[in-house]
Amino acid sequence: MCNVLKKVSRETARIVSALSPTKRRSTRQAARELNAGDEEGDSGEDEKGALTLRSTSVDGDKKTTSRTPVRKRKREEVSNDEETSVRRSPAKADSTSRKPRRQPAKHIKGPNGSVKTEPPRNWEQVYDATAAMRKRVLAPVDTMGCESLAETHRSPQDQRLQTLVSLMLSSQTKDTVTAVAMRNLQENLPGGFCLDSLLKVDPDVLHKLIEKVGFHNNKTKFIKSVATILSDQYAGDIPDTIEGLISLPGVGPKMAYLCMSAAWGRDEGIGVDVHVHRITNLWGWHKTSTPEQTREMLESWLPREKWHDINHLLVGFGQTICLPVGRKCNQCDLAAEMLCPSAEVRKASPVKKKVKKEVEIKFEDGAVEKADEVVVQADDVGVKVEADLKGDGKIEVQAMAGAVTPDIEDAPS
Repeated sequence: MCNVLKKVSRETARIVSALSPTKRRSTRQAARELNAGDEEGDSGEDEKGALTLRSTSVDGDKKTTSRTPVRKRKREEVSNDEETSVRRSPAKADSTSRKPRRQPAKHIKGPNGSVKTEPPRNWEQVYDATAAMRKRVLAPVDTMGCESLAETHRSPQDQRLQTLVSLMLSSQTKDTVTAVAMRNLQENLPGGFCLDSLLKVDPDVLHKLIEKVGFHNNKTKFIKSVATILSDQYAGDIPDTIEGLISLPGVGPKMAYLCMSAAWGRDEGIGVDVHVHRITNLWGWHKTSTPEQTREMLESWLPREKWHDINHLLVGFGQTICLPVGRKCNQCDLAAEMLCPSAEVRKASPVKKKVKKEVEIKFEDGAVEKADEVVVQADDVGVKVEADLKGDGKIEVQAMAGAVTPDIEDAPS
């Protein structure tokens, strides 16, 4: 009886299983087959080359696998014979436009501990080229420098005093303004420009005479103090040592070295102002942050016979070509000869010219008409001619640069 019931139950289960929908579940084996393909080496593509996805379902003890077609993106093959163009940047393509390397002075330590400074390799070439440029262009320092402002008809003692005062006035002031202030003192001080006059002049009057220079309030006080010190401590003359000059109010190292050279004729150091400091750093002779550091570096290798001239040379060069703002590198021989590592050569902007003249215009009927005005504008792009005719309005003719400009009578009406 039990056997009969078990047999009926199995038959009933089969019937129910056949009538019920198939239950599917994914297995790890299905995922592995999807990624790797059949063990028989099936690549997952059918006869038409379409990629198929494979899913596995388990139905009781049976396992079935179905394939789902998937679109395959075609990959375009590129022939190896096809030429490939490479775009290069202009800076890398043109090797001739590279700036020269900086070659600063080098400190070489000897076997006995002594330090020798080796000058920049091309310093003489740079110096000579700059001197040649300075001869072609007149700078303000050439006619209004502090060395040339003293009155030559005065005594040597008064000339030395005027040289010292002119250097004190020149700080943070253009040479033209300094020259005007010195002329005011020479012409308007009671008794002339001498130590006694500076001692007696009222501070307000002195201030009025030099009010155009920079920091005129402080300089008025400095000049009055210096006059008193010179009278009390130096017998009415200026100090003849660097230490003595620097000890005066309003006198720094640059003024002291320049004064020693101009007033006493002794070159005991290089007078380094903003121009000398800036330009020598642009040349790559050294890398310094203050004028005093620049002076020490230059004095370590520059020949002593050039100590006096280098200030005058570079001040004029900085006033005319190597300006603090807007350097004229296009006009500089150092940039043309690739001697300046800081040169910035820019393409010159087109030059436009306007010319006015009268022309006669002939028409087909033989009539001649004069144009009231013709304006010609020429630049690197082209030529533009405009003519204003009496009663006929304005006509315009344009032509590209290098082309032959057409006659006005051929212009479109």
